[in-house]
Amino acid sequence: MATQPSKILDTFDNPQPQRDYSIRIRMPEFTCLCPKTGQPDFAELLLEYVPDQKCLELESLKLYIWSFRDEGAFHEDITNRLLNDMVAAAEPRFMRLTADFKVRGGIYTLVTAEHRAPGWQAPTPVVLP
Repeated sequence: MATQPSKILDTFDNPQPQRDYSIRIRMPEFTCLCPKTGQPDFAELLLEYVPDQKCLELESLKLYIWSFRDEGAFHEDITNRLLNDMVAAAEPRFMRLTADFKVRGGIYTLVTAEHRAPGWQAPTPVVLP
């Protein structure tokens, strides 16, 4: 069992690559450090993606998220860095990461970053009567 943070994101083969379907992963315990003060920043991350050939493996994702606990980063930068790493690992059709940073000095920060694979278009939503 791994007990150390890791920058390695593992994947597994998508069991249904012929279908567009969404995966949503909520990570309520993300922490990093303010690069100016060194104080901890707390965020809830919401990852939403449509896999192509690979899916992110959850244990490695947990260890990856943990690896930022002692790193200083601005909210905007860390959100985009996380997304870039996850896109590089999973090569999804679509991926969105929303980072909801908790209050600091009376200010909340919500950062959303997205990736779309070239040529991929979201399916038309079905509206039922």
